[in-house]
Amino acid sequence: MKTQSFDFDLPEKCIALRPCEPRDAARLLVVEPKQNACNEGSLLKDHFIKNLPDLLQPGDVLIINDTRVIPAALKGVRIREDLRANMSCNLIKRHDAFRWQVLARPAKKLQVGDLIRFGNINLTGSTEQLTATVSMKGEQGCLDLTFNIGGDGLDKAIAHLGQMPIPPYIAGKREADENDRQNYQTIFAANDGAVAAPTAGLHFTQKLFEALKQQGIQQQTLTLHVGAGTFLPVKA
Repeated sequence: MKTQSFDFDLPEKCIALRPCEPRDAARLLVVEPKQNACNEGSLLKDHFIKNLPDLLQPGDVLIINDTRVIPAALKGVRIREDLRANMSCNLIKRHDAFRWQVLARPAKKLQVGDLIRFGNINLTGSTEQLTATVSMKGEQGCLDLTFNIGGDGLDKAIAHLGQMPIPPYIAGKREADENDRQNYQTIFAANDGAVAAPTAGLHFTQKLFEALKQQGIQQQTLTLHVGAGTFLPVKA
């Protein structure tokens, strides 16, 4: 199996830069079980998310991921002696109180020891500057940053200075904005930790949940933090 087997053309008109309103007006592709389709009929059916209560049966269980997306996209300035350069990064994985693995752009000229300045944050009544040092450089833009602030203070700084990590195919066409803080969060998000949106859950509304409940659909919750695989290239 080769990676080029998965290449496909995505027409510009098919790239939605904003979510539809209401959320459950989004389209839903249903794959019918073979025994439910006639011999000549298609197993694929077009529906809308709002039709979900009619597609499930009483007693079915809907599993809800209550992960909450953190504003994991940061913009900063790389500083090396008298040289300055703008850069951006997406947080991928937290190593400890001070260190994060990130995906940086552009990363080619970044070197271990470079200082990155992200901006100012007010903590405990005083203004501090959030900076980080490149502590390890990997392949394809992945590197480790060691921040000057750790623990809860770093979480607050990221929440203040960061932007929501919108997909690259959207970010290449528009800047992230305040609307994305709501658009890229599910209505049942509760536990911080995702660095990318759990996209299937974005389509649910409170009205849809009420309809599911009336239909006898059960609900269970888990917390599965979404990683940055959506931003990383396929390596093999």
